[in-house]
Amino acid sequence: MDAAMLAGTVSTVLFAAANLPMLVKAVRSRDLRSYSASALVMGNVGNLFYTVYVVSLPFGPIWVLHGFYLVSMAVMLALYAVSAWSRRLAPAQNSGTTAHRRSSSPAGARSS
Repeated sequence: MDAAMLAGTVSTVLFAAANLPMLVKAVRSRDLRSYSASALVMGNVGNLFYTVYVVSLPFGPIWVLHGFYLVSMAVMLALYAVSAWSRRLAPAQNSGTTAHRRSSSPAGARSS
């Protein structure tokens, strides 16, 4: 393995390792409110264009790194879309039900 291939392999592992905790946290919590929809969309579009460049290169660490970026950014965008969709549905599903329960309990009554 020459120096360039070794450097590419090491950087691929480091970049993926740096992004993995963010991805794991997003998948576990499904809370992506702190992410920007426009940044996620632009990142995915950029990855699609970059794919044209990557496939023109011989197989190597860049393919692995780019594959990781493609999958992780697509997962993040999908989770963001599901999260935003469920936040929009939640108020409509809960409208009136929690307010009615709270107002129907006597003042000072303790809930068990």
